[in-house]
Amino acid sequence: MQEEVENKTLTLAINGSKLTGRMFKSAISKYLAHRREVKQQKRRSRDSPVIPHGKQTVKQLIGQDQGVSNIEINDPTIKDFERIARKYGVDYAIKRDRSSDPPRFLIFFKSRDADALTAAFNEYAGNKVKKASRPSVLQRLAHFKELVKNTVVNREKRRDLER
Repeated sequence: MQEEVENKTLTLAINGSKLTGRMFKSAISKYLAHRREVKQQKRRSRDSPVIPHGKQTVKQLIGQDQGVSNIEINDPTIKDFERIARKYGVDYAIKRDRSSDPPRFLIFFKSRDADALTAAFNEYAGNKVKKASRPSVLQRLAHFKELVKNTVVNREKRRDLER
């Protein structure tokens, strides 16, 4: 917060012992010139087009005039793919098709990003296969509950050991 205050504050230092009308007028004119320059810089930065990267809308992606391709994913956990696509620096847009019962997702991407998207999609598919092959925590917990139920504890041996 301190940096914001420092950035927004302008210190106007004038030697107070020799303060004349002319000196005060020149200080104010320099300050106003500085403010005009800052406004012009902001206007210039706003006028330059900003090219979005990463996740964006389909309209923004098509507006870049670089050709658009798409792939289809039926998996409802699309967040995993988004994380991997950001890692590979792919410009993409996701459109949800609600017409089917399990929703389908169409992923649009630039044609020049096809190699990066292929690598990202391969990693995503590998992660899905790895997740599917290992049992869930609830399944493992149920398995261990059954093991505990089926074990017979010989209490007589324990009593002998305790004495």
